[in-house]
Amino acid sequence: MSGTYRIYLKNCAFFARHGVMDEEKVLGQRFFVDAELIVADRDALDRDDIAGTVHYGEVFQVIEAVVTGERFYLIEALARRIGRVVCERFPDVVRASITVRKPSAPVPGVLDYVEVTVDHPA
Repeated sequence: MSGTYRIYLKNCAFFARHGVMDEEKVLGQRFFVDAELIVADRDALDRDDIAGTVHYGEVFQVIEAVVTGERFYLIEALARRIGRVVCERFPDVVRASITVRKPSAPVPGVLDYVEVTVDHPA
């Protein structure tokens, strides 16, 4: 039976230099990424076959490459890029919802973090 299923990667942590401020470019900081992937089931679950599904270890590596390999002013743009790359790299992903958290956002106040979520259809 075909359908879809979800893969979640939660709180993936990376050090990077995203942001508008000069200090963010120089000092860098930690960023946290959540990915919710809706995956087309092509009978891999019935066959218990890793070759027919999305390997979440490889998804993590793709996310890491984007977060640490490119620089963005906006975490929204970073989330969009992650979604696009994941969907391009893994054709069975029919939708990717990517959340990026920035705990050390330069705002004049006290907060835990700033967070954005971008949905990317494949």
